[in-house]
Amino acid sequence: MAEPASVPVDPKRVREIKIKSGVVRRLAKEKVSYQQESEKLSQKINKMKTESCDDYDIKKQEELLEESKKMISDCERRLISAWDELSKIMKTEKDLKDTEEYKVAEIVLSEAKVAANRQ
Repeated sequence: MAEPASVPVDPKRVREIKIKSGVVRRLAKEKVSYQQESEKLSQKINKMKTESCDDYDIKKQEELLEESKKMISDCERRLISAWDELSKIMKTEKDLKDTEEYKVAEIVLSEAKVAANRQ
């Protein structure tokens, strides 16, 4: 039996996958960035404490650290939501699996799996 003629791909569906992939990728990078910033601030605060720096300066750095930690939590929440949403779309749009955007989205989901706490 001959294979059916290829059905034209709806550009809106492909575009949605591309956009959602970009969101997941960006949020994963943001989370990593805030984690690195928090680690640097922690080290800086420890160094300031050992060098007996001004308490006011230490307190300000601790406030920055707390803000970074809040941003990590916020990024993680948004990343989990975006990851779940893209994953759901990928399951319902399997007919697009031959498109470049679908393949990229699979890679993005795989790379962001740990950051999104999805095992």
